Amino acid sequence: MSILKNDLFKQLALALVLSVAGAGASASTPTTVVVAFPAGGPADTLARVIAAELETTLKSTVVVENKPGGNGAIAASYVGRAAPDGHTLFLSSAGAIAINPPLYPKLVYNPKKELQPVTMLVSTPEVLVVPASGDIKSLGEFLEAARSKPGSVTLSSSGIGSMPHMAISLLKIATKADILHVPYKGAAPAIKDTVGGQVGGFFGDISGLMAFIKDKRVRPIAIAATKRSAVLPDVPTFDELGIKNVHANNWYGMFAPKNTPVETIDKLNQALRAALGSDAVQKYVQASGLEASPTSPQEFEKLIDEDTRKWGGVIKAEGITVNE
Repeated sequence: MSILKNDLFKQLALALVLSVAGAGASASTPTTVVVAFPAGGPADTLARVIAAELETTLKSTVVVENKPGGNGAIAASYVGRAAPDGHTLFLSSAGAIAINPPLYPKLVYNPKKELQPVTMLVSTPEVLVVPASGDIKSLGEFLEAARSKPGSVTLSSSGIGSMPHMAISLLKIATKADILHVPYKGAAPAIKDTVGGQVGGFFGDISGLMAFIKDKRVRPIAIAATKRSAVLPDVPTFDELGIKNVHANNWYGMFAPKNTPVETIDKLNQALRAALGSDAVQKYVQASGLEASPTSPQEFEKLIDEDTRKWGGVIKAEGITVNE
């Protein structure tokens, strides 16, 4: 009888040890935030600032993994195939989620079917800048030049189907001006050639242009938003200048694989809200010209649907196509 009791105690003790070990392993499972852009860029920096705070709110290790390429397709597909356990997340801009689907006829991933919105993180409107060394100092002068010499005035973007490209398209639709779009492979070379005067201007995220604006290398002349930016209070909106419906707002949000349990999504949503409210993230966001914009998963999904319809209409109206 004593031997049986000893065996039973041993079994119970072993079960308890395994249980505690299992719980510890689960709690320490790292969370990976996948970014569709190279290290060092605005999206990567945002991801790392948020990840550092997310470790506190989730009480686990959070790592950032860069998977650039395919206009976000590589990162989106990777997360879409991951286990729906909340440990693999996708930090994406509007491009991969709301612009790519209507732009690419044969998109290799389906955001609607493979990814679950968790929350929007931040937003930033597009701002039109021109070379500070040039003669153009206002939107009126820019449009006058475009109309006096059709096809000779150029605006650069970070690529076909990018948010800057969408902003250029909205401006062309609203003004009927014959502006030549010059797509680049990324924002960096587009900004460089704008500073140098090789192109007439550039549409870009305020957050990505703040350093160039502060250094007076480019001149901001209009913001594609419904209200002025707190970090550029002297720059008017297109609406104020009489050009209606030129609203291009880029955003970054967090996504999980489809079929992630509702309770896990809610937990992540609350953790990300807490991270966004932290002093470190708020300091970075404000300095970068971003706006913290947390939403519920449902609100975010509704916004994505609205943006997808909007940009799909612009792509169709402008006849924008890509070579796949």
